[in-house]
Amino acid sequence: MSTIEEHPLKAEDISIGLRVLKKRQTKVSLLSFSTAALFILSVVGLFVQQDFVYSFVGLTQTVEQLHLPYTVDQAITEYANQPDYFINLLAWFGWLIVKVFSAFFGAFIIIALLKKFRFFYVRFQSFVLKFVAWLIAVILIWSGLTYVQYDLRSDDAENQYALVHYDQNINQSEIAQALEETDANPTVKAYVLAQIALLHKPLDKDVATSNVAQLVQAERTQKNFIEYGFKPEQLWVMQHQVYGKSVTPMAQAIESKVHKADQFSNIIQILLLAISAVFLVITLLLGLLASRLKGRTRRIQQQIQSG
Repeated sequence: MSTIEEHPLKAEDISIGLRVLKKRQTKVSLLSFSTAALFILSVVGLFVQQDFVYSFVGLTQTVEQLHLPYTVDQAITEYANQPDYFINLLAWFGWLIVKVFSAFFGAFIIIALLKKFRFFYVRFQSFVLKFVAWLIAVILIWSGLTYVQYDLRSDDAENQYALVHYDQNINQSEIAQALEETDANPTVKAYVLAQIALLHKPLDKDVATSNVAQLVQAERTQKNFIEYGFKPEQLWVMQHQVYGKSVTPMAQAIESKVHKADQFSNIIQILLLAISAVFLVITLLLGLLASRLKGRTRRIQQQIQSG
C-alpha cells in the first residue's frame, strides 16, 4: 500500500496546498510580467520625455507641424487645421501603453483559452512550445493594435503628406501653389516655405537655409516684423535646425523657456532612471521567486506521482 493510500487526509492536504502554491506562482508570475511591462514603459519614457517636455511648453526639437500665421490669405486658412503635436505625442504614448499591456496579458488569456482544447493542452506541457505560442500571440495582438492605431490617423497623415510633399521643386507642393495663387507677402511666404522644406522627407536643407536667411534679414530690417504673427517658438526651431543656434531677437527670447525645459527634462530623466532601476530589480526578484515556486510545485507533483 502506498504512502498516499495510508494517509488519505495528508494526501488531500498536500493536494490543497499544491493548488494554493500554483495560484501563488501564477500571481507572482503575472506581477512579474506587470513590472516588466512598467520597466519597458519607463525605458521608452527615457527616450521620449524630452519631446514631451518641449511640446508641453510649445517647443519641438525639429519642425514637426506647419504653423500658418494669421496674416496668410483667407483662402489658405483651411490648411491651418493641423493636429497638435503635443496631443499627437500623448496619443502615441497612450497607444504604446495599451499595446504593451494588451499584448502581454492578452497573450496569457489566449494561451489559457487554447489550453481548454486537448490538442493545445498536450502540446503546451512543453515550456518551449508554450512560450513560442505566447510570443506569437503577443506579435499578433501588437500588430493588430498597431494597424488600428495607424488606420485611425491615416487621414491626418495623408493630408500632412499631400500638404508638404514635392519631388524636385518646393513650388510643386500644394501649400506653395496656394501661396502663389494668393500673391502672399514674400516674408510670410518665406516663413511657410522654410517650414515645408524642414518638414519634407528628406529634409531640403538648401531651400530651408535660403528661406530662413530671408526671415533673419527681414527681422533685422523690417520694423513691422512682429506684426506678421510668426510663432517665436517656430522661428527658434527653424534657426536651430539650420544654424544650430538662435540668431535673431525673437528666437533668442525663447532661450530662457528652453533652459527651463531642459532643467525639467533632466529632473524627469533622473526620476525615470531611478524608476526603471526599481522596476528592473523588482522584476528580477519576482521572476526568481516565481521560478522557485514553480520548482517547488514540480517537486511536490513528482513526490505525489511517485507515491
